[in-house]
Amino acid sequence: MTVHHLSSTRAATLIAMENHSFKRWPHRPTCVAALGAGLAVLTVSLATGCSEGATSAGTGNRFVQGDDGIGTVHAQEERPKAPSLEGSRLGGGSLTLSDYRGKVVVINIWGSWCSPCRAEVPNLLKVAGELQDEVQFVGINTQDISQAPALAFERNFRITYPSWYDPIGKKILQFPQGSLNPKFIPSTVVIDKKGRIAARALKAVTEEDLRKMIDPLLKEH
Repeated sequence: MTVHHLSSTRAATLIAMENHSFKRWPHRPTCVAALGAGLAVLTVSLATGCSEGATSAGTGNRFVQGDDGIGTVHAQEERPKAPSLEGSRLGGGSLTLSDYRGKVVVINIWGSWCSPCRAEVPNLLKVAGELQDEVQFVGINTQDISQAPALAFERNFRITYPSWYDPIGKKILQFPQGSLNPKFIPSTVVIDKKGRIAARALKAVTEEDLRKMIDPLLKEH
């Protein structure tokens, strides 16, 4: 496990971005911060970390977890529905997940501050390029307090697929319980052609990991 420590200034900025508009932020140690908010008095506790892998995303899910850290739901009827993600695109404009219905979609959750995220980018780009006609890659940029470092990250790695800008992790929390754990960044989920979550990896992914999650879905009708 690789751990990154969050400066008090950055942490305060992330909290202030909510501008006291939220009612509750679930207690969760993340790669950047775990924020706990009381309903009557706004109390925030901070813990930091960045994980290269995990074996569970909570209870009550139908994922079969392999020794390689990849969880899959083989039975199509048991796959949880992906959330209706939409919102601001990193760099400007808007982004809507439903626009890609009918294609396999790979959603990678990343931050410019995260070393494992940087390590996995070449694998994501290689597979995205090879499968560009069949698979849509998209990202969720999280816990970057401004777009500037995230955009620099995209330029440095020549990332061409789009990402949502999600600085406080709201989109991550839209995923069904047990399908994705906001403790672990990076994470990758793969959506089948009918908009259901078929596979996930709560770690930095290799080319082999991506192919293992994607290839069976391409054969489905």
